Amino acid sequence: MRRLAKGTVLAVWLLITLFPLYWITVTSLKPKAEIFSMPLRYWPGEVTFEHYADLFSFADFGAYLLNSLLVSLAAAAAVTVIGVLGGYTLARFSFPGRGALMLAFLVTQMIPLFIALGPLYLLMSDLGLLNHLAGLMVVYVAMLVPFATIIMRGFYERIPVALEEAAQVDGASRLAAMVRVVIPVMLPGIAATFIFAFVQCWNELFLAITFIDSEDAKTIPVAMNSFITQYDIDWGSMAAATVVSVIPTLVLFAVIRRYIVEGLTAGAVKG
Repeated sequence: MRRLAKGTVLAVWLLITLFPLYWITVTSLKPKAEIFSMPLRYWPGEVTFEHYADLFSFADFGAYLLNSLLVSLAAAAAVTVIGVLGGYTLARFSFPGRGALMLAFLVTQMIPLFIALGPLYLLMSDLGLLNHLAGLMVVYVAMLVPFATIIMRGFYERIPVALEEAAQVDGASRLAAMVRVVIPVMLPGIAATFIFAFVQCWNELFLAITFIDSEDAKTIPVAMNSFITQYDIDWGSMAAATVVSVIPTLVLFAVIRRYIVEGLTAGAVKG
């Protein structure tokens, strides 16, 4: 009875979680006249791909997709590398100001982003980084590095220092011990950090819409925001854009999931 109740709750929760994605997908396949039809249709009376065609014909959505991929992958990779090195430093070394640095990282996560928007905009303008993808990458990296460093420090502290010491006794340097012994064990944490950073950059709108106004540099969230006008919302194109924008995230999760499992098994045995 208990197992049945648990299964029922999980099934209901799964339906609640998946229904928005299902509804967005169905909406993207409906003709424009059917989107607002009453009563609601839970499956299109006539399946159409006109919204997807419009998305790539009248809007340069392919370019926006590439821009988002470039910014998100580059920023997530930079955040992960800095987080790996910074987390190792905070977890393995004692130095004056380490506690203050950790406190500063935590405090930055509690400050609303819009407070620093004015000075940040002026700084980006002075550096000539407005309407440039590189400028957006720099802002994303600066925004996510503190949290990524804190997360990686927590993963490092779960790994016994004895593993590194054993490698150093065998003649490995500290860097070699970190790369050959610690990093394989850390792969799940590294993957989680990369996914977190990628998703944050991929979905971010507030900073992108502030610093990017050029059509050539728009990312997907900025492009999707343009479907909302003063008097209308293009729900069909919005739904199609949402479906397309979800695909890279799903692919990333599928790929990273394999590496997480490999990291757990590879890190259990000393090579």
